[in-house]
Amino acid sequence: MKKSDPSQGESASKLISKRIAELGDWRGKTLGRMRKLIKEADPDVVEEWKWGAPVWSHDGIICTGESYKNVVKLTFAKGASLKDPARLFNSSLDGNVRRAIDIHEGEEVDESVFKTLVRQAVALNSGGKSKPSKKAK
Repeated sequence: MKKSDPSQGESASKLISKRIAELGDWRGKTLGRMRKLIKEADPDVVEEWKWGAPVWSHDGIICTGESYKNVVKLTFAKGASLKDPARLFNSSLDGNVRRAIDIHEGEEVDESVFKTLVRQAVALNSGGKSKPSKKAK
């Protein structure tokens, strides 16, 4: 059985940039902005391409970035375990694991609050440590 994957051979970063360019409207701008914030929050983030969408990881998935007709959705893999006092999560709130942020046209996401969520997700993936510890377990 042959697999025909048009993205074969292209780096995930290139595929994400391509998706942002293809969208060409507010969704592309929004996805590009959120990508930039994720990279600022975690300079060691790894960009991946899974399930036909951008995925940002660090010791596990931080979040995915999907684009739909009326929304850009950032789904945090372990969002239910993150503190969200500013209530950025506004979608997938009933699940036990994931949480999502739906961004509609014209909406702005608080940059510092979003970066805090990204850093929390990284710390959770890294076993609760936000920075490498010198203490032995």
